[in-house]
Amino acid sequence: MTERDPGVASNVDRPPTASSPGGKRSFEERSLAIPFRAKVAAVWIFIFLLLGTLFAFASFDQDWMKENVAFIVRGLWVTVVIAAVSIVCAVILAGLGAIGRLSRNPIAFGISGFYTSFFRGTPLIVQMFLIYLALPQLATGLHLPSGLRDLMILGPAEAGIIALSLNYGAYMTEIFRAGIESVSHSQREAAEALGMTYAKVMRRVVLPQATRVIIPPIGNEFIAMMKDTALVSFLGASFAFMEIFRRAQLLGKADFRNLEALVLVAGMYWALTALFTVFQGRLEHRMSKGYVRTVKFVSGAPGDGIGGGALMHVMPAEGQPQIPEIPSGGDH
Repeated sequence: MTERDPGVASNVDRPPTASSPGGKRSFEERSLAIPFRAKVAAVWIFIFLLLGTLFAFASFDQDWMKENVAFIVRGLWVTVVIAAVSIVCAVILAGLGAIGRLSRNPIAFGISGFYTSFFRGTPLIVQMFLIYLALPQLATGLHLPSGLRDLMILGPAEAGIIALSLNYGAYMTEIFRAGIESVSHSQREAAEALGMTYAKVMRRVVLPQATRVIIPPIGNEFIAMMKDTALVSFLGASFAFMEIFRRAQLLGKADFRNLEALVLVAGMYWALTALFTVFQGRLEHRMSKGYVRTVKFVSGAPGDGIGGGALMHVMPAEGQPQIPEIPSGGDH
């Protein structure tokens, strides 16, 4: 056997590579140099170009769309107000419902259980018509005083807000319950040992920590609620309180431009969703401060045992206890 020159590496010494036969690099290897965000942006650009091409070939009446878009946009404030008022009421109902679901009081537990079961078990559109049409009929059948009967006769917007609040409050009750139960029982026991009442424990210990868990799904519920405000249009509405779907529906029927009207209102709902998704992301980032831990690689002396002298340290978030370092040498 001839001795091999130590300065020349053979095929045996080379590490295996994922390259294709013949030394050619695969498409996946060549694309590694492109940032991930650039790839995603390219995909979105392609989708928008495809949609624009389809839009051009669909022969939409663009003049009609430009002429009537302002009329539909003027209903945005109604959509946002209905959703905002409804989500506030839903949060209050969900908080009360969650406390009832966690209560050992049979009355509170029974009422909250019936509330969540009924409003999660029936369609939202049915609940809207029950509140808008059946409630006044019930008041008349019970021979209630005229003042109370007048209070039970609601307009479409008011009936829609009440139905959205009750429906989403029932769904969010389980979100609140799960968030409250995510807080360790040992913290509650420690607070009770300090003499805190149940209300003070919930206000100072449990709810501040549960809020971090509850915020993301509440944001998702609010975005879904904004889209469900379109169901209020089935109840009818006065001209001043017509939301964007009602306006688009009336315009499309009047001018036989239903497709153009629906495309406009779909774009507006999409824009609203994108806008509030950005706000939700910022709020989640702010709420996560103090809980997120970062990993940092710090150069160390050779022989420390990790990657030729690189030590990994876990940097605790602000307000979190320091984590003791693991010794680099010897058995752990």
